[in-house]
Amino acid sequence: MDDKNNDINRNELHKIYDAKLSDADFSRLSKFIQGEYGIKMPPEKKIMLQSRLQKRLRALGMVSYSDYVNYVFDGKNTEEIIHMIDVVSTNKTDFFREPVHFDYLKNKILPEFKSKASGNFNIWSAGCSSGAEPYTIAMVCEDFKRANNDFSYNIFATDISTRMLKKAINAIYPVSEIDVISLDLKKKYLLKSKNPNENVVRIVPELRQKLKFGRLNFMDDEYHVNQMFDLIFCRNVLIYFDRENQEKVINNLCKNLKPDGYFLLGHSESITGINVPLKHIQPTIFQKLK
Repeated sequence: MDDKNNDINRNELHKIYDAKLSDADFSRLSKFIQGEYGIKMPPEKKIMLQSRLQKRLRALGMVSYSDYVNYVFDGKNTEEIIHMIDVVSTNKTDFFREPVHFDYLKNKILPEFKSKASGNFNIWSAGCSSGAEPYTIAMVCEDFKRANNDFSYNIFATDISTRMLKKAINAIYPVSEIDVISLDLKKKYLLKSKNPNENVVRIVPELRQKLKFGRLNFMDDEYHVNQMFDLIFCRNVLIYFDRENQEKVINNLCKNLKPDGYFLLGHSESITGINVPLKHIQPTIFQKLK
């Protein structure tokens, strides 16, 4: 009996692997994904989409992409849309990625804030993925706080992917992902697993408590974030959006950025040719106009 069931399972898996996403179903999905979530899905991404959705077909016991598409759009399975976006969204991230931004934060933004302002320094990591970016920010800010006792900060981190947010909240990372972090920072802000068989580390509670996480879709008309920020990181996210939506997203983010607050983009992104309330400071570093 078990052998028979195993044969059936293997046959079903072969059907999934052999299934193809039709042009019509791809068109339906791509228009929805770009329209609702801003993620560009041109025809050359059809094979990528087909590959990433295989795991959802397996999870639901489906062998046809057409059945899956109909399931997504039948109006009763809104939870599946969240799962779909989780597997479709790109979640590339690293600790201290594009280090010039963290050098600028340490050497320019934080000292400037301390000399001119009081109260909490508030940062928004918009598109935080699995948490490497906001925890890197926290390391820099915590080091500054240790040298300046009257300094305080908080970090708000958002992403569209519930799967990535769960990883960020857990704050557990393979040792292979922390090579770029200096030994000094590792000693201060990372905890080794008590299980010698687990080659992982966890961010210390001192930093974890500085972060608040939330799910946010950049394509929403309003973000409903009831806080103003001194600094917004929105890096390597807008490359997946067309220019019209890039302008929309930056303008929405800037509603929660204080005048003269800093806005950081990824090095492959720019604001050239779009109407946003930012002035150029140096490549990928901007300030909000007063």
